[in-house]
Amino acid sequence: MKGSWNSRSIIHITLPSLLFFIYNFTAVFTAPARHLCHPVQRDALLKFKNEFEIKKPCLDGIRPKTDSWAVNSDCCDWDGITCDTKSWEVIELDLSRSCLHGRLHSNSSLYKVKNLTTLDLSYNYFSGHISPSIGNFSHLTTLDLSKNYFSGWIPSSVGNLSHLTILDLSGNDFIGELPSFGSMNQMNLLSVEFNKLSGNFPHSLLNLEMLSDLYLSHNQFTGTLPSNMSSLYNLEYFEAWDNSFSGTLSSSLFTIPSLTYVDLRDNQLKGTLEFGNISSPSKLTSLVLGNNNFIGPIPKSVSKLVNLQDLDLSRLNTQGPVDFSVFSNLKLLQLLNISHLNTPTTVDLNAILHSNLKSIFLLDLSGNHVSTTNKSSGVNHHLQMISQLYMSGCGITEFPELLRTQKQLTNLDISNNKIKGHVPGWLWTLPTLNFVDLSYNMFIGFERSTTLGLSMQYLVGSNNNFTGEIPSFICDMRSLITLDLSSNNLNGAIPHCMGNLKSNISFLNLRTLPSNYFVNWSAMSSLKANEDRSKEKYMGDSFGYYHDSMVLTNKGIEMELVRILKIYTALDFSGNKLEGEIPRSIGALKELHVLNLSYNAFTHHIPSSMGNLTALESLDVSQNKLSGEIPQELGSLSYLSYMNFSHNQLVGLVPGGTQFRRQKCSSYEENSGLFGPALDEVCRDIHAPAPQQHEKSKPEEEKEEVVSWVAAAIGFGPGVVFGLTIGYILFSSKQEWFMNAFGRRTLHNAVLKSKLLEEDNESTKPSKLQRKKLAEKAT
Repeated sequence: MKGSWNSRSIIHITLPSLLFFIYNFTAVFTAPARHLCHPVQRDALLKFKNEFEIKKPCLDGIRPKTDSWAVNSDCCDWDGITCDTKSWEVIELDLSRSCLHGRLHSNSSLYKVKNLTTLDLSYNYFSGHISPSIGNFSHLTTLDLSKNYFSGWIPSSVGNLSHLTILDLSGNDFIGELPSFGSMNQMNLLSVEFNKLSGNFPHSLLNLEMLSDLYLSHNQFTGTLPSNMSSLYNLEYFEAWDNSFSGTLSSSLFTIPSLTYVDLRDNQLKGTLEFGNISSPSKLTSLVLGNNNFIGPIPKSVSKLVNLQDLDLSRLNTQGPVDFSVFSNLKLLQLLNISHLNTPTTVDLNAILHSNLKSIFLLDLSGNHVSTTNKSSGVNHHLQMISQLYMSGCGITEFPELLRTQKQLTNLDISNNKIKGHVPGWLWTLPTLNFVDLSYNMFIGFERSTTLGLSMQYLVGSNNNFTGEIPSFICDMRSLITLDLSSNNLNGAIPHCMGNLKSNISFLNLRTLPSNYFVNWSAMSSLKANEDRSKEKYMGDSFGYYHDSMVLTNKGIEMELVRILKIYTALDFSGNKLEGEIPRSIGALKELHVLNLSYNAFTHHIPSSMGNLTALESLDVSQNKLSGEIPQELGSLSYLSYMNFSHNQLVGLVPGGTQFRRQKCSSYEENSGLFGPALDEVCRDIHAPAPQQHEKSKPEEEKEEVVSWVAAAIGFGPGVVFGLTIGYILFSSKQEWFMNAFGRRTLHNAVLKSKLLEEDNESTKPSKLQRKKLAEKAT
């Protein structure tokens, strides 16, 4: 038909066009990508990355953000980098938690990225001083250098950053006084807590009228708090605990209408407490003033703080009777710490449990005289269910029977009382019970219970009159982490089943250890097991309440561990009456650093399996009845720098390893059958005649000095290893401590249900910080 197209003509006409299209389409998509990042800034950032060492793996397995930084890529797409959408200048640098090690020098390439509005280097390993060049970032609104190892003075140039809204320098080692921050009139949040800062309260802070969050805690500040704190009329959070502030606390602080949280515990504040004329309902939800030097009665005006959820008036020297009905209006109260009030008034626990305070979950009455008599008859459906109850040193003589119905109880401390008899069996039936401290009482035994709570993790029963064998029902507590039955009259064998528990064991007067006792001690068996437990660095409940110390003999020196680090694997069975053989299974503890079996009655040979303890640094088996030879396998333990085999019945060749030649002769004494070159070397002067003159000659002095320097040089290697180990421990603890120590600022209901005035939960201030950053971005 005329005017029609056939298929052949269509192909003939369109094929060239199609090929042309495909060619151009391919050309477009194979063209080099356009880099939006300025080359100068990209190069500066890459140089900055190379100024530091990146340690892997990062904490919690986080991938370092700088892993995405590559030469042939757009820096605006790198992790931690934000560019302005119009100018494509780098305006935000967030390298938090990136495992960066090193010093931030004054000539660092970082300072070439001049238009930064946000600089976040928190949670890294930076050290050294902060350069005054930091003041050149004139556009900064957020500066976060927290949780590092910066030291020295905070440079005064920081005070020139007039656009800052967030300044977080917490968790470092800064010293000296704070510079003047008076020109930072946009500041919302200032945190310098957990440093070593000193001097008086910086009065220039009173000019920061926009300030809502002020954190000065855990420093060395002195002097008085300003009387005109009310000039900070936007203040919401004020923390200055653990300093040396003295003088009186002005009631003007409590007239700030926005004030929500105040924590001034652990200072030297004195005088009487006054909360001022509170006419309108206060927004205050947390008031923590414990462990100061306040005197006088509890102010009646506390009853007007009707939104309080957290109240700590511990160690208030009331100097007289206390009317506990003053708390009756605080119906939202969840945490009440009125311990050590120095009052003759008896606290009636039963009355509190039947009061109008229906929200209380944590109650600390320690150091007061407490009555626990159950006066009610029958079942009271209005009984308050408490989660944590602390009554240490309250003069209690009988186990509080009214606790039988506390089905929500998780923590119970009735230590330092005068309770006799048996620990009741119903205690173990409480379904959520997690922490029990029965220490320093006069208990003689445990009642057996057919039903056991499965959540028990911490049981402390030291310094009582417990007799007989360890009750076997403890083996049914499968969640047990800490078991302390030291300083009792226990005897017999450690139950075989306890080798399957994951607890840290402390006993006294026990007799034998089964041969396979250490087989299932996974926490000391592999590094991976320790890494899996890295989130719990010390013995204690999730609230950090277990603070008993332990004296550990390490390398012949007694050292007190106040918070017992789990990563610091040590086994101390010294000073008991253990008999029989040292279990061969001890060789499975490949991550063991310290082993002390001294002052027992062990017999037979030292097991050759100890040669598998490749991480061992300190070994003490002195004052036993061991016989046979010192295993030659010990000579291959390269980290073993301290040994003590004295006062046994050992014979044979002393291993020839270098470690054995470094020991003192006293490490082998009272083993008459030992011999060998190593022994001859360390004890070569033991039978030398005494010198005829009191004063050493000069050549002898010089020779002794040379020997001393040689000995110091020889000891340097293991000292470095030990130092690095301790440094790693302290760093791990410090990082976690810093991450946990800010846990008092969660949306308060959650915080108050998770601790007793301790800072051991996950940091919540960064979440608040992040909210501020997001709000700023939205603006």
